[in-house]
Amino acid sequence: MHLPQKLALLATFVLASFATQAQQKALKMNTAVASANTLLWEVSGKDLAQPSYVYGTIHLVCPADMKMSDQLKQSFSKTQQVVMELDMDSPTMMQEMQSNVLMSGDQSLQQLLSPSDYTAVGNYLKANTKLPIEQVGMVKPFILSSMLYPVLLGCTPASYEATFVKMAQEEKKEVLGLETVQEQLGFFDKIPYAEQSKLLADMVNQEAAAKQELQQMMMLYKAQDVEQLHTLTSKSLFGFQKYEDLLLNSRNQRWIAGIGRYAAAKPTFFAVGAAHLGGPKGVLALLRQQGYQVRPVVQ
Repeated sequence: MHLPQKLALLATFVLASFATQAQQKALKMNTAVASANTLLWEVSGKDLAQPSYVYGTIHLVCPADMKMSDQLKQSFSKTQQVVMELDMDSPTMMQEMQSNVLMSGDQSLQQLLSPSDYTAVGNYLKANTKLPIEQVGMVKPFILSSMLYPVLLGCTPASYEATFVKMAQEEKKEVLGLETVQEQLGFFDKIPYAEQSKLLADMVNQEAAAKQELQQMMMLYKAQDVEQLHTLTSKSLFGFQKYEDLLLNSRNQRWIAGIGRYAAAKPTFFAVGAAHLGGPKGVLALLRQQGYQVRPVVQ
C-alpha cells in the first residue's frame, strides 16, 4: 500500500476516533438514559411507520473486544438501510481522503514542534509505524495521531464501522452518511495545527499515561457504563476539550434533521460514536426533544 493510501485509510477511522478523546468529554447522560447501561436504542413514534435503531460505536477496538450481541444483530436485520457518520462504502472516499491529508501553507511538524518533541515524535513514528518523519512531516497532526492508536491498544484494531459495512453488503442494504468527508475534515481543520501537534507530542511523551487512559476507556465501553466513561474522559489528558462544541455538540444538532429524514423514509440502523449519544445536547436527548420515543435495548 502506497503512503498516501495508508494515510487516507488511517484517516478514515480517525475522523471520529477522537470519540475516545475529545468527543467523549460530553458523554454525560441523564438519569433515565444512564440507568439502562446500553449502547443500543430504538427510535419510534412521531412520523415513523417502523422503528429505527441508534448504536454507539467506538471507532477502533481490538478484535477480541468487539462484541456483536444477538440483540444488536437482530436490530440491524430489522432495518432497510445503514447510516453512519460517513458513507463508508463510497467509491470516492479514499480519493477524498488522499486529497485532504496535508497541512495547508506548506507547514510541517518541524516548524510546529520544539526540536526535542520533533525528535521524539520522529523516533516513535519510525519505531512503531516504519514511517520516517521526513516523509510524513507535512501530514495533518491529528491524522498522524491516529497511527498511534494500534500501539496504544496493543493490537491491530478492528472497526465497528467496517463490520457494519460488511453486514450491510451481505444483506443488500445501502450505506449512507450523515456528513461528507469534506465536512468532517473541516471540523478538525478549525483546530490550529499547533494544538494538533501538541496532542501528538503529548501522546508520545506520555505514552504510559495514554495507554492507561485508553485501556480504562475500553473497559468502560465494554461494560456500557457511560456515566463512568464520562467521569474518566472529562479528565482526559489527551483530548481537544475546549473544542467540545465544534467536534460534538454542533455536529449532533446538525445530524438530527438527517436522522429524522432517513428514519421517516425507511427503518434505519444508525451507527455513530458513543460520545454523541448522551447528555442534554446529545443525539438521544435531541431526538426526544423532536418528539421521538427513544427506548434502550439492553444487550
